[in-house]
Amino acid sequence: MSLTGTPFFVALIVATVVAMVGTITLWARIRGPRPVRWLAHAAMIGLCQLTAISVVATWINNSYGLYASWDDLMGNTDNTNAVAMPGPPAQRAKFNHSTKGGVLDTYFHGQKSALSGQVLVWKPPQYDEPAYKNKRFPVIMLLHGVPGSPQSWLEHGGMPGAFSNLLKQNKVHPFILVMPVVNPGSVDTDCTDLPNRKVATWMSVDVPDLIRHKFRTLRGAGGWGVMGFSTGGFCAAKLPLQYSKVFGASAALDPDPLTGDESVLPNPTVRRRNSPTYLVRHTKSHVSLFLATSREDRLSPPSYITQFQAAAASSPVTVRTLFLPNGGHNYNTWSAEYPSAFAWLSQWLSAPH
Repeated sequence: MSLTGTPFFVALIVATVVAMVGTITLWARIRGPRPVRWLAHAAMIGLCQLTAISVVATWINNSYGLYASWDDLMGNTDNTNAVAMPGPPAQRAKFNHSTKGGVLDTYFHGQKSALSGQVLVWKPPQYDEPAYKNKRFPVIMLLHGVPGSPQSWLEHGGMPGAFSNLLKQNKVHPFILVMPVVNPGSVDTDCTDLPNRKVATWMSVDVPDLIRHKFRTLRGAGGWGVMGFSTGGFCAAKLPLQYSKVFGASAALDPDPLTGDESVLPNPTVRRRNSPTYLVRHTKSHVSLFLATSREDRLSPPSYITQFQAAAASSPVTVRTLFLPNGGHNYNTWSAEYPSAFAWLSQWLSAPH
């Protein structure tokens, strides 16, 4: 039974209910000396707590994608063999309808990166309207944090409802929203290509190839953007600098340290050369980046962004910043940054045509 599957989660809920009902029913029927009764009652209480905690822990794991399998939970995975990751290629990937907001869901194997993972897609209402049947649409890739999963955007990030509201208010133009996993196989590389884990290639080659194959999308970087929070914000700041022919603009919300995270990339050379602050100093690309955080966010303080802004001063990169006065490193803060971030992306990326 899969660790992340619905049957396992339902089985735990049933076990919790059975344990509670059994405890209530049998509590007064336990016979024997007082120490024996105490021991039996303690075991019954412990079983109830164990099953209840297991339900909560499984719900958290399913929501945030902490562990993908039993082997992953037990530490038995061999994450160096990315080629062994299963899944259909982009051409054969099938999208299933989600129950929330018309979101489509698929799992596929990237040809270039040899990585596999989940991708969620939401199409704006205009996509299926007769007036737009011959039009191609711009794309925004939404990148979650770590720990997290593509579902984090739906369950905690308010998508696609938050974007739909901005669209109805004519504050943005229609985009296809794409939510890929940023850590295939539950291995975080800060969206960096490592010898056996080419996550940057997954994000910038394989996922765009899938979306272009399945949907009417605009060609060229002027129709493709990236937006992310936390670790996803770090990725959003760096990917256009490395892949300017793919992504023309991005929005980084409360990003991780823009000079790189030692706990993710221990090698100092690899970490430095894949950090947004280093990349923006050495780029010749004309991309547009929006960076936002809260002055109260201790995990992503304004100093990260001001340091990056100083590094970008002599580059051709267009940078805009936003510092909210209040808010921590959480979805309430990121949601408050959505209107400015999406408006920025609408300003720099093409409308459907």
